[in-house]
Amino acid sequence: MLTYIIIAITCLVSIPAFGNRGMFSRLLFNPSIIRSDKEWYRFLTHALLHADFIHLAMNMYVMYMFGSMVERFFISAFGELGGEVRFFLLYFISIFASVLPSYEKHKNDYHYNAVGASGAVSAVVFAAILLNPWMSLSLMFIPLPIPAPVFGILYLVYCWYMAKRGGDNIAHDVHYWGSLFGVVFTLVVLPQTFFNVIDAVQHIF
Repeated sequence: MLTYIIIAITCLVSIPAFGNRGMFSRLLFNPSIIRSDKEWYRFLTHALLHADFIHLAMNMYVMYMFGSMVERFFISAFGELGGEVRFFLLYFISIFASVLPSYEKHKNDYHYNAVGASGAVSAVVFAAILLNPWMSLSLMFIPLPIPAPVFGILYLVYCWYMAKRGGDNIAHDVHYWGSLFGVVFTLVVLPQTFFNVIDAVQHIF
């Protein structure tokens, strides 16, 4: 249920902002403005914005697929209320955790902007990988099933490399840190997932 609420709220903010540049500018993530004008709310509101319909659709589709899975796992482990609270904390905290390194790196760069829920969505995806490491994942441009732990490692390496390389106007570092936060959060609330991953990796190799 919470997954659908998050998707609905994100769409309700993102879609009107497509045609309202003033609204878009007030809510996006700009470390320099945050630092100079103390507009700390941007740490949260940037995750409710998206560059265009494709950006929004991709993030919300992934959120729908993996958010529902993680939410069910948490509810199964902690009960209805406990599961929903943990799922909310995973998503909410990851919004901040995924952009903190970018804030430190770009707080003097007025021209740096970022929008999108990709950091939080990445956290959810990696929580799903830890919770169900036996599943297989695939990418649109690689239509072959990849074991979830292998997919996770390849994705982290890709994000790290692309963040270092830069130049494509995508916040790969946000994806990277969001993914790592998803791993840490899941290990903290469900430490046994570590052994699940080890077991799944052993079966792969």
